[in-house]
Formats: sequence, structure tokens, C-alpha cells
Amino acid sequence: MEKQEKLDAFYNEAHQFKNGVAILRTLALDCGMTEIYKWSFPTYLINNKNVIAINKFKNHFGIWFFNGVFLSDPEKILENAQEGKTVAMRHWKFAKLEDIDKKLVTVYIKEAIENQRKGLQVKTEKKPKTKIVLPAHLSIALEDNEDINVAFHKLTYSKQKEYAEYISTAKQEKTKLSRLEKIIPLILAGKGLLDIYRR
Repeated sequence: MEKQEKLDAFYNEAHQFKNGVAILRTLALDCGMTEIYKWSFPTYLINNKNVIAINKFKNHFGIWFFNGVFLSDPEKILENAQEGKTVAMRHWKFAKLEDIDKKLVTVYIKEAIENQRKGLQVKTEKKPKTKIVLPAHLSIALEDNEDINVAFHKLTYSKQKEYAEYISTAKQEKTKLSRLEKIIPLILAGKGLLDIYRR
């Protein structure tokens, strides 16, 4: 499905918050941002940089501000998107259509755009890479098959780590074996476990 089709599907879906996200979309576009589809949500950019994304869920809809940590937030309405994990992103949630104050939302969006133009962003320190501990099942598979071994070691650190964790987090023996069977063709193809989700 093309990005425009995905955008259309998002906004045209019969959903309790269909009208709410439509209003947020209009406000975003009125601020002169470029609309794309990224990470399963409509995302809005200035100079090819993420500013906001519009989302809808079962109990709320809203806006993610990618660098919301820099917003002045005079109304104290923004929440950390994922407390303890998210550093910069902030979320403005709406429970119903009437919660949207168009003027106020526009003020927040314009401030987010201005912050992006200023280049404000959180500097994150890269964590040092830890040694990947291969679970026994994966280790045996690598030892027993040279092709798998070579293909595995050609993968990036993060892909190798994903595979190791995928096997080691399985609790039952049969799950470990079925997961191993699933990943071997992916490893041989030079693919990561989560490549399907990467765009």
C-alpha cells in the first residue's frame, strides 16, 4: 500500500475519533507542514524533520510532539509519551471532540515548528555495546552449520542481539525450537528479525 493510501485509510476508517483526527490534520496542514505516513501514523514535517504525529487509539486520540520536551506547555497538558523510556517526545491526549481547543493546539504546533527550525533536540548518549550472549539453541545452530554461522556474523550488532533475545526469552523448549526454525531462513537471507517493521 502506498503512503497516500495509508493516510487515506487512517483518516477514512470508521472510528469513534474519525472527526477528531480530521480536525487535528487540518490544524497541522494549516501550519504549513508536509504530511507523510511513518510508523503507522500520519506524521508532519518541517524541512524533512519530524515535528508531530497524529494518533488514535481505543480510548483517546491526540498529537505526539517529537521534541515536545522543549515546548513551554503553559497549560500543563503534555504527558511524557512513555515515562522512563521517552526523553523528548510529549503526548497531548483528547478523549472527545470537544476537548480540542483549535487556537491552543495551533499555538503548540507553531511553537514545535519554531523549535524544530531552531534545531532544538535532545542529545542522547549512545550506550556502549555489550557482548551478545548467545542462547544454547542458537549457538548450536551456528556451530553445526557454517552457512548460518557466516550469515549471522555478517548481520549488524543490533540484528544479532534481536535474534539472541528472541530465542532466550522463550520460556518453553518447544517455543525456543520453533523460534529457531523461524529465524534461520531470515538469517540466511541477511535479514533482521524486525526488518518488516523498519521503513
